[in-house]
Amino acid sequence: MTSTVEQRLSQHGQTIPTAPEAVGFYVPVIRTGNLVVTSGQLPMVGKELMFKGKVGKDVHEEVGFHAARMCALNAIAQIKACIGNLDKVTRIVRVEGYVQSADGFHNHAQVINGASELLVQAFGEIGRHTRIAVGANELPLNAAVELVVWAEVSE
Repeated sequence: MTSTVEQRLSQHGQTIPTAPEAVGFYVPVIRTGNLVVTSGQLPMVGKELMFKGKVGKDVHEEVGFHAARMCALNAIAQIKACIGNLDKVTRIVRVEGYVQSADGFHNHAQVINGASELLVQAFGEIGRHTRIAVGANELPLNAAVELVVWAEVSE
């Protein structure tokens, strides 16, 4: 059965990918009580990292925006893998966005807006969330962006 979230994403030309496998010794998503928290999601398609390098040097800001959207799709895929039906999400609580940044790059918020906008497109008003958007000198696998999503879910 297709969830309302998947229908909304489809209207925006997006589909939820298969949840990416962990690239290290950790779990990609975990549920504790009514919270589901993803591990850091990278802009992966299958096992391929799509956006590498420092935003503001190797990667243009607009490309970073799209990398953040891809990370959000992977986070949604992890949440779906954990709870089965995305209609069980009652709130996207928090987004933690990390941008591998070139020296002097300060538009982290604009890059992570890609993820935030996609989450609102997917979940509507319950997709609005608290957020942190920070620059990092290096990210795993040389990823341009990494994203963690916290979601509240019903039984």
